[in-house]
This record gives sequence, structure tokens and C-alpha cells, in this order.
Amino acid sequence: MSDLITPELVTLDKDLGTERSSVIRYLAEQVAAQGRSTEVDGLYADALARENKTSTGVPGGIAIPHCRSTAVSEATLAMARLAPPVDFGAKDGPADLVFFIAAPDGADQEHLKLLSKLARSLIKKDFTASLRAARTPADVVALVNGALGLGDAPASTPEPAGAHAAGAAGVAATAGAGSRTSEAAATLGTAPGGTDTTGPALEHGASTDTKVRRLVAVTACPTGIAHTYMAADSLVAAAKERGIDLQVETQGSSGATPLDPAVIAAADAVIFAVDVDVRDKQRFAGLPVISAPVKRGIDEPGEMVEEAVAAASNPNARRVAGTAGGEQTDDDGGRDGIGSTLKRALLTGVSYMIPFVAGGGLLIALGFLLGGYLITETADVVVLENSLVNLPAGGLGEYLGAVAFKIGQLSLGFLVPALAGYIAYALADRPGIAPGFVAGAVAGFMGAGFLGGIVGGLLAGYVAMMIGRLSVPRWLRSLMPVVIIPLVASIVASGLMFLVLGGPIAAITVGLNNWLSGLTGTAAVGLGVILGLMMAVDLGGPVNKVAYSFAVAGLGAGSIDNQAPWQIMAAVMAAGMVPPLAMALATSLDRRRFTLAERENGKAAWLLGAAFISEGAIPFAAADPLRVIPASLLGSAVTGAIVMGTGVTSQAPHGGIFVFFAIGNVLMFILAILVGTVISALAVIALKRYATSKKSAAVAEPVAA
Repeated sequence: MSDLITPELVTLDKDLGTERSSVIRYLAEQVAAQGRSTEVDGLYADALARENKTSTGVPGGIAIPHCRSTAVSEATLAMARLAPPVDFGAKDGPADLVFFIAAPDGADQEHLKLLSKLARSLIKKDFTASLRAARTPADVVALVNGALGLGDAPASTPEPAGAHAAGAAGVAATAGAGSRTSEAAATLGTAPGGTDTTGPALEHGASTDTKVRRLVAVTACPTGIAHTYMAADSLVAAAKERGIDLQVETQGSSGATPLDPAVIAAADAVIFAVDVDVRDKQRFAGLPVISAPVKRGIDEPGEMVEEAVAAASNPNARRVAGTAGGEQTDDDGGRDGIGSTLKRALLTGVSYMIPFVAGGGLLIALGFLLGGYLITETADVVVLENSLVNLPAGGLGEYLGAVAFKIGQLSLGFLVPALAGYIAYALADRPGIAPGFVAGAVAGFMGAGFLGGIVGGLLAGYVAMMIGRLSVPRWLRSLMPVVIIPLVASIVASGLMFLVLGGPIAAITVGLNNWLSGLTGTAAVGLGVILGLMMAVDLGGPVNKVAYSFAVAGLGAGSIDNQAPWQIMAAVMAAGMVPPLAMALATSLDRRRFTLAERENGKAAWLLGAAFISEGAIPFAAADPLRVIPASLLGSAVTGAIVMGTGVTSQAPHGGIFVFFAIGNVLMFILAILVGTVISALAVIALKRYATSKKSAAVAEPVAA
């Protein structure tokens, strides 16, 4: 295994500018210069994108920018000791020690474990003090290797006068920096490793609480290299200071060792310091919970531990009811706003529903192709009364068409129950699935359709979530998620659908379908514009999913006599294909306006757009939303209008151009997409060329390594 860090990757006491982007750029160049990265721009773009998600500055004057990147050929550390320090978003001031962790997309477990161990070492004051006092890059390499268990730290030697003068002067300018510099001079040569947070329970001293509390925690970040482990060690240290038993499960890239179920059962509360979903969250059902972003576990571990102790004594504290969203974007104790909770639930429901719809819709289209449009009238009889050795009058084509149509029809029958079931799952985890499916089935039975499925799923999810928050004796906890919550939530949600809500929602659904079926001419074109705008405004987000779900929900009601639902499906699919195709075309027409990473994304966007994956345009929109999104809106609106105005139909809910056999008037379908693509591509190029500052124009040009 090659060295993670070499003296050539260490920079001491150098002015790298005042912006974190310039520091990251410099370190990416150092990695590439050592042959550990295939290109500077791709690595820099990936690292900066990770930095923009969550700042990587941590207390103590340290920053750990990091990323996984296809541009990295082998796991690498690059380090800079800055003079002056640069703000990386830490609460206690700018950072003078910056470690850049560059991991390949498929980094092996041994490298990932070493990188994680380094991140944990960086929260140790004596180790960081040694780094500040190091004289040469070779000393830094020895310190790091010592921390990783790959070699011995250098012997302690006195620091010559002025050896770190520039760095010390820069650090002294920040709050608390002077003490760090003096500490460094006194502790040169030590390099502790990380702390095992999944081992035996801690020995306690005197606790400030009348009862010694037992806590468990889960830490996780998107990359799973640095913040996951630093938060774990910070929480363990804070708990130990307070005489509290805390054991942590780190769900990182180098693997996770689940907490012993006996440890969870004995816990009084749980801490989730996470930026992603907690795996198998139902294990913690019923425990009081404190939830926040992983960075808070590093910045404020003591506060989180104290909040967890307080929650353990509070019968009204928020509890784990199996909510699916481990990630939080605020520090309010983990409570999401109603809007963000609903958004996450709806997106989850739609994402789980899509496979049922995609497979079912394509099979129905295949049934029409093989058996003709009259297969809808004969499919049941043909499937039940015929076989491969007893073919119907229409021969093999009619039989296979009937089988495909019937399988697709049965698959689409799960549309509303699956939507409702997984909306409830997003709100209440596994205990919500059964009540959600039942409420969705009731909505389908009453003719409430797509709208009824949403309402039923939300009802089931919220009822299950509220029941799960009840404080129950420990012996009853195991029965809650498998018996009590599903039973009571099913009765309440489905009962309300039958007795109160199902009828009115069914009437609304029938009225909406009748209105859509009667749209012609200008009204149809207007609907196409609206659908096109919805598909492009957030590229796979909630608005996009609402338009898509609206089209899919009506697909099963389409027929030869009522083709409006098929037209809506065609408009939605065509409009959703435009943004990624337009970005791909734009990167080909005017390469200079896009970074190297964007040009690479443009190559993939051709295929993504052709397959109706609107998310292919997200990298462009994230980097330049004020130009990309308006341009996408323009082209998608035109495409939607053309499709609706010319009566193009689609019996398939997904697949883009690859389901051409299920599209009526396929040439006009293609023409509408081409027109919208060209309009959006030219619009985004014009906006980048004329609606931009000189500074941003310069940034768009990739810098040679």
C-alpha cells in the first residue's frame, strides 16, 4: 500500500489567499502534481461541491476538506499550514491547519480506515499542537504516520526561534490562536490515534445527574470519511467528562459495527448526529432522541449530550417513532418543519411507486403492441382460458399480448397503495407501511385515486408516528412497531377514509378527470405549458414529481375514446427530457462556457435525457441556477405545448425515446423534444455569455494544472 502522505504533499507556513476555494484548489494541484489525480479541475470541483454542502472547518483552527472523486487514482492526504489562516466555517475562527483528504470513488477499506483514523486524531489537542510545531514536511509526515500506526512520531526537539513565526503570527490573529501556538511548542512529537467508540462501556466518575445515564448515538455524513468519526469521538469525550456512558455507532465509508441490541435496550436516549438517513432506525424505536447535523456533534458535543440527558427525564421529549429522515438542517432539537416533512414524505412515496408504474405501464404498452387495442376487452378471458399449447383465435401474438397486458394492469393496481404505503413509511418508518398500504387500498376501492392515496398515506403516517412517540414501558417496546402501531393506525386512517374523506376525494378526482378529458385547442396547449414548467423548475424535486405523479395516476384511465391522460403523460415525459439534453447540447456548442467537470457531465446527460431522467441537469443547475433553470423552463414549456397541441400520446410512464413503440405520433414527439432542447441550449449559452460578470466568466475557464 503506497504512502497516504509524502513530504511533497505538505506545505508549511504559506499564504494561499483568503478564500477556502483557493486553498482547496492549491491542494488539489499538489495531489495532481504527484500523479495521484488524473486532473485538477475534476478533483477541485468535487471537493468544492462537498465543501458547499457542509463547511469542513472544526473547532481548534482545523479544516478537513475532503471528497470522493473519479479523478483520484489513489487515496491521498495533502496538508497545508496556513499563514494567514483561512475561514472554513468553524465557529471559533479560521483554520491554520488544513488536511485535504482525496479518496478514489472505489477506495479500499484499509485506506478508508486510515483516513477515518486521521480525522479522529485531528480533534486531539496534543496531536494538532505537534503539527503546528513541526519544522519540516518530513516531521509532519512522521507525525501523521505515527497517528495512523504506520511509523513512529519524531522525537521531541526544541523549536528554533522564528521557525514557525509566520504561522504563529497568523494564528495569533484569531480567537484562541495564541494559546494553540504555545501549546504546540510544548507538545511537539506526540501523535495520538483515534478513540474506539464501539468498544466496552466507559468507566464513570461522579455524575452531575442523580442517576448515571446511558446513551447511544449514531454519527454519519455523506462522504463517511471525516465528520462521521470526529463527531463520534467528540461525543464520547463530552460524555466521559460528564460521567455518562455513551456508545456510538459510526455509519461511515469504512464500514459500520452495529450497536449491540442489549446496549440499545438499556439506553435512556439516543443522539443522531447525521446528514444522511440512519440505517435501521427502527432499532431505536421509543427512545427519546436528539437529532442534528453531524457537524453539531463536532462543534457542540457537550450540549448534545446534556440535551439527551434532559430528554431522558422528560416524558414529553421527542422519541424515535421510525421517522425516515435522519438528516436535519437546523439545530432545533431535530424537529423538521411541516413543509420539509411533507416534501420528504411525498418524494419517498413517489420514488417507491415508480417501479410499479414503470414496469406496469410498459407491459400494458407491450400488450397493445402484440395483441392490439381490443386486448383490453379480451385479456381476462384469454389469460384464464388459453395457454401456450391452447392458443386463442388471434394466435401467439394475442396470447402474449393478453399476458403482458394483464401483468401490467395488476402492477398498476399497486399504484395507489404503494404511494400511500411509502408516504406513511417516510413518516413513521416500517410501522407505517401496513397502515399506509391499507389506507391506499381503501382509496383505490372508493375511487379516490391518486389524491386519495396521498391523503390516506399522510393520515396513516402521522397516526403511526404519534402513537410511536408515546412513552411506554420498556417491556412493551418490542410490540409497538409490529402489532400495536400497525393495528391502531390502520383502524384510524382507513376508518377516516371510509367514513369521512373517501367520498369527497373521489368526487374531486372524477371531476378533475372529466375536465382533463374535455381539454382541446388552446386549453390543452396551456396545460402543456404548465406541465413543462413544472417538470423543469426543480429537476426531479417535489414540483417535478407532482407533475409526473399527476400524469402517471391518470395513465390507467386512458383509452381509445379518452386519450387525454396519454397526452398528458407524453407532455410530461417530453418536457422532462429537455433540460439534460439541452445542457448536453450546450456543452458541445460552446465548451468554453463550461468547466471541465460540466463538460464531462454533458456527455452523460445525452443518455440521461434520452431516457427521461431529468436529474441529469442537476449538476448544471446546482452550479449556475440563475441561468440554467430559466433556460430549462423556456425549452420545456415549448415542448409541453407542442406535445399537447398536436395530440401526441404515450402509454408508457417512463423510458423516454427507448419506449418509442408506446408513443403515438412518435415523429412529432421527437420534433417537440428537439425544438425545446435547441431553445434551452441557446438560451443558457446566451445567458452565460451576456448575463455574467467578468469574474464569473473567468472562473468558467478551467485552469491548467
